Amino acid sequence: MSNSAPAILALCGSLRRASFNRKLLRHAVEIAEAQGAQVDVLDLRELALPLYDGDLEAEQGLPAGVQTLKERITAAQGLLIATPEYNHSIPGAFKNAIDWATRGGNPFAGKVALLMGASTGSFGAVRSLQHLRQVLMARGAWIVPTAVTVANAEQAFDDAGKLKEPSTVKLIGDLLTGMVAKL
Repeated sequence: MSNSAPAILALCGSLRRASFNRKLLRHAVEIAEAQGAQVDVLDLRELALPLYDGDLEAEQGLPAGVQTLKERITAAQGLLIATPEYNHSIPGAFKNAIDWATRGGNPFAGKVALLMGASTGSFGAVRSLQHLRQVLMARGAWIVPTAVTVANAEQAFDDAGKLKEPSTVKLIGDLLTGMVAKL
């Protein structure tokens, strides 16, 4: 590890402002920063990404939001991602962002990614994380082998948005410790 603070880009796969995954990501960002990482939190809503369309790309090039996304992924050494599960997979808006980001070069190659997911169901977004793992690995990212899953998310956070379950907090801390040490 170098003497400078490792740079991590934090992304939420949900666009919803009050998403459980945003709460999970905020909690993990606090832990990462406490461990000395420099975390850049990127809200996909701010990018105003159009649906991927090869004709649009050919006619107008990469939209400004795509360029911003690519730059911020490129600047990071690691990725901290929290995403819900929609129909047993990655939310469409998040997959769209990944698809756009890989146009004209692949900023995911060589990045270390810690995947997390919260869901109101009993599986804790595990199926979307499997799909996300597959997509990011195909783009050359190295995925931390253990993912964080939070089932029954409507009961998992206190009124301040903090995780209630000490074992989940410990798991996030342990995984981030390992990730930060490798960056």
